[in-house]
Amino acid sequence: MASDLDPAARYRPVPDERPIEAIIGKNIAKRGLFVAPVLAVIFGILQGWPGVVAALVGVAIVIGNFLLGGHIMARAARVSMSLYHAAALFGFLIRLGLITASMLIIANVTDLDRMALGISVVVSYLVLLSWEAVAVINGAERDLEWSN
Repeated sequence: MASDLDPAARYRPVPDERPIEAIIGKNIAKRGLFVAPVLAVIFGILQGWPGVVAALVGVAIVIGNFLLGGHIMARAARVSMSLYHAAALFGFLIRLGLITASMLIIANVTDLDRMALGISVVVSYLVLLSWEAVAVINGAERDLEWSN
């Protein structure tokens, strides 16, 4: 019977579950392939080729951030809920630090357009996050069994 089980057994991770967080990260990366050209065209018109390259680099940083976050959360979910919660909080802060550090390194090492890089990172992050949230809420993600 379920009542005879140890209460902590209900909250143990299930190792063969699908990595939902990693799937969400991949879905965001796919949508990033639509956002990148739009930002590249906008910054191409405003800044020329340096703006195009900076916008594409900015979107690539954001896509990498979402993929990394999805894989961190999926691995943490397999270990324990406490680690999952810690990964959600501290992983977010660390990934924001990685975005900042990568932008600073790229801006200091190369001569990319800093304004185009910064704006494309912020805009693509917000657009991709909002787009995924709306898609999950509307049930458009058929590969996520819990979104229906």
